[in-house]
Amino acid sequence: MMPKARRRSLVALRLAALVVGAAIMTTPFAYMLSTSLKPQAFVLATPPQFIPDPVTLDNYVQAWTTQDFALYAVNSVVVAVVSTAISVLISSMMAYAFARFDFPGRETIFRVLLLGLMVPAMMMIIPQFILAKQLALLDSLVGLIVFYVAGSLALNTFLLRGFFAAIPFELDQAMQVDGANAWTRYWRLALPLARPALATTTIFTFLASWDEFAWALTIISSPENRTLPIAIQLFQGQNATQWGLVFAASIIAIVPVIVVYLVFQRHFVQGLTSGAVKG
Repeated sequence: MMPKARRRSLVALRLAALVVGAAIMTTPFAYMLSTSLKPQAFVLATPPQFIPDPVTLDNYVQAWTTQDFALYAVNSVVVAVVSTAISVLISSMMAYAFARFDFPGRETIFRVLLLGLMVPAMMMIIPQFILAKQLALLDSLVGLIVFYVAGSLALNTFLLRGFFAAIPFELDQAMQVDGANAWTRYWRLALPLARPALATTTIFTFLASWDEFAWALTIISSPENRTLPIAIQLFQGQNATQWGLVFAASIIAIVPVIVVYLVFQRHFVQGLTSGAVKG
């Protein structure tokens, strides 16, 4: 048995490592928040000031009222919410089918689906652009939604299938005895029990849709269809960048992601671990 003094030393060492790791991870965010509250004249001051003096909200006001930033925020909300809802719904139905039904080629189809996880997103930009052009989806929010949904289905289906497979078959059989069809079992049984996994996929999909930049920059050309990542990029000038303005816009863009995580964080860790190791 390990001596008590040694156990205490190990606990103290772990706590110290966690504190150092947390400080390393939060310092850039803290500096970004601090810079967003500084007047432009103090942004590049040496040595850097982590506590802004004086404090100003002018960067936030200017960011929100410049270049139709509010419109871009609405576009991002629409794209992210619709993409997340459609992706979670379709992937949950696919995952339930893979976990509960036995049909020819099930495992082969599932493995082909997982190939999507192995292809870097940037390699798909040109084929996606050609396809979007042929489908008349260029320069539209629908074009963003369609490809965001398609890009998230593989990971979401993988996570949800493992969770659905862990639900006892006896529950399905009991509902079948009561006359429940496949849709009823999926909607009334599988989805309520899979709330942790659904929360995980919701967070992943929303974050991916909200922060995506490359595809949006590729197909969006009209100002009225721009999303927040493009709007933030527009604040960076060719000769000089107003970093206080850029960081203020970035903080505004982060808020919805934090809200979504806080709403679903109760189930996040449980859903992530269950979907990853079971099935």
